Amino acid sequence: MKLLFFCPRWGSHELPPEAFVERVAAAGYDGIEIGFEDGDSRDEAIPELARESGLEIITQHFATFAVDGPTHLREFLSRMERAASFHPLFIASQTGRDLWNLDQNLCVMDAAARFSLDTGIEVLHETHRARCLHTPWRTSEILCQRPETKLVFDMSHWCNVCESLLDDQEETLLGLLPAIRHIHARVGHSQGPQVSDPRAPEWKDAVNAHLKWWDRIVDTHCRAGVQQLTITPEFGPPPYFPILPWTKAPVGSQWDINLHMMQLLRRRYQI
Repeated sequence: MKLLFFCPRWGSHELPPEAFVERVAAAGYDGIEIGFEDGDSRDEAIPELARESGLEIITQHFATFAVDGPTHLREFLSRMERAASFHPLFIASQTGRDLWNLDQNLCVMDAAARFSLDTGIEVLHETHRARCLHTPWRTSEILCQRPETKLVFDMSHWCNVCESLLDDQEETLLGLLPAIRHIHARVGHSQGPQVSDPRAPEWKDAVNAHLKWWDRIVDTHCRAGVQQLTITPEFGPPPYFPILPWTKAPVGSQWDINLHMMQLLRRRYQI
């Protein structure tokens, strides 16, 4: 199985597109994960610059929050079309709303499935706070109804929502492993979606809990003969990144931590 590592554009918007792509390529990433919903038109140059540097592209959807169903669906599909226009490997989508019932969320999931059939671009759905996949048990419920669903696995959100390292979710998580196609490799904890620095000894238990499940994902996919798995180390900037009071300075380097995570997982899996 081939592992591809992607660098998030999130948190590096101070760099012009050319400098960012050059830095990503020099760091040894295989691609870039990027959203086009924050109004920065400069970033529209990144996909072409990336491909010229031999990098792949994953696009993100994250900005549809309308509570009204028809409005939400219109906005969702419009943003899907924009994300698809950059010809990504796939779209990583923060889909639906946690405050909706199962049928309301399935309506959006079904629209995404039809969109994928029409465009040939796969939509993967992220396990994310405030979205339809906001907990392991809701995700399991949706997969029972739509077993063809493919996931972006971000365990850090579930640790925060469930206020635990998911020790009591073993059976549910095992059932989800085959559906995972992409990993957001951020480490969360029971009180938040991001530890301050995964290299620090105080976060050893949280890091090991995440590594256990990432190991299981890789093993499951290797055994199943899956040809490719993608990983984005996705430690984010403030407010994800803890900051010092008054100065609002982040307590560490987002870039360095994501690079550390990429290098750690490359060494760990050696695929």
